[in-house]
Amino acid sequence: MSSSLLIENGRVITLDDDDRSLRPGWIYVQDDQIEAIGEGDAPRSTTGSDITIDVGGDVVMPGMVNAHTHLFQTFARGTGDDVPLLEWVEKAILPITTHLTADDARAAATVGLIENVRSGATSVLEHQYVRGDGGVDQAICQAALEVGSRMVLARGWTDIIEFDVYRETIAEFEAGTRDLYEHWDGAEGRITIETGPLVPWGCSDEGMLASRSLAAELGCGIHIHVAETDAEVALGLERNGLRDIEWLSELGALGPTTQLAHAVWINEDELELIADSGATVVHCPVSNMYLASGVAPIVEMLERDITVALATDGPGSNNSQDMFESMKAAVLLQKVHRLDANAIGPAEVIRMACRGGATAMGATDRLGILAEGRLADIVVVDLATAFSTPVHNTYSALVFNASSRDVRTVIVGGRVILRDGQLTTLDEQQALADATATCKDLFTRAGLQSEVNRP
Repeated sequence: MSSSLLIENGRVITLDDDDRSLRPGWIYVQDDQIEAIGEGDAPRSTTGSDITIDVGGDVVMPGMVNAHTHLFQTFARGTGDDVPLLEWVEKAILPITTHLTADDARAAATVGLIENVRSGATSVLEHQYVRGDGGVDQAICQAALEVGSRMVLARGWTDIIEFDVYRETIAEFEAGTRDLYEHWDGAEGRITIETGPLVPWGCSDEGMLASRSLAAELGCGIHIHVAETDAEVALGLERNGLRDIEWLSELGALGPTTQLAHAVWINEDELELIADSGATVVHCPVSNMYLASGVAPIVEMLERDITVALATDGPGSNNSQDMFESMKAAVLLQKVHRLDANAIGPAEVIRMACRGGATAMGATDRLGILAEGRLADIVVVDLATAFSTPVHNTYSALVFNASSRDVRTVIVGGRVILRDGQLTTLDEQQALADATATCKDLFTRAGLQSEVNRP
């Protein structure tokens, strides 16, 4: 059934090539696409819309893309504070993943996706690498359909890491990915499946070649952690004598559909390889600070016209999924690291969160800007608050003042999933209660102690 939606009286930032700011602005949506957009009063032809939302001067912007997360880690918040990455994996992540069931994953993902929606992320790129319970991938896809989010699920795998819960044979990886792709890719027009090799030091050359071939066969992307810490780079050098980006390039796995999560410890030669390949880097500034991993050379990437997307990383190493927080951290981290107040600005990081994220999602021509013919993934942000008033510059206020508390309305594919701060797709309080009970049971099974399962 056809449906229409009108958003009017907004401060619309389009992020298109002309970087238009329409004030007041309106957007007319037909079904899942933006049919028309303009400045001033909405034309009379749009006044009979099924839904009309007068945003009263609030900012209307493209939906952000959280371009790298691990939703099961919603249950790991605060369990791995104050340790570096590899120790964090063993302390906070391995005990949970060893006992994680599909039901656990669905409850955790539901809360994590609600958090993303409330933080202005209409899309997430989920790197799902838990292989112990064969139903985890499907459970997370189902959670996305129920919450109303758009999602790329990168089916993670490793064939040489010692832990059984992450490892599978190349044949198992190929069969599992094909099956997930067949049943879930394109679901409700919101789910996309791609390959997700875990880390270069955790994948054999043969496994990576298989991932490259399967991605080419299915026409999908490759999503992989790279050079997150210097210790991981050393592991790769020890295994095959190559740094992470060199290894991917040598195997022909570095290209326009490759997404490189983190890319902190990369050198000049690797920067050139990324730039020449057209790969996208996914920057996770808060996670990199939380784990003391290092500072990614984002300015150097932008100088080489490398596409940079923005992400929170999993909530076990952040410990939130607030894209406003990630935007602010991304700007400030580059400024203080380089001792350069002009290193990167608010408008640039908003484009990372929206347009860069669209590229990471493989949807450069459908997401990331507000324009006719684009998917209607739209976020409304209230800046008329004590936290932002007075607003002298919209981009600055969005990055340095706003937060998830200010997201009023979220629309995904023309469907209003958050309106006036209220989730419309499911009972949020029940989802939170279910997640708490499920997490308590998981921690008890895993022999973990926290406040959640104390008597």
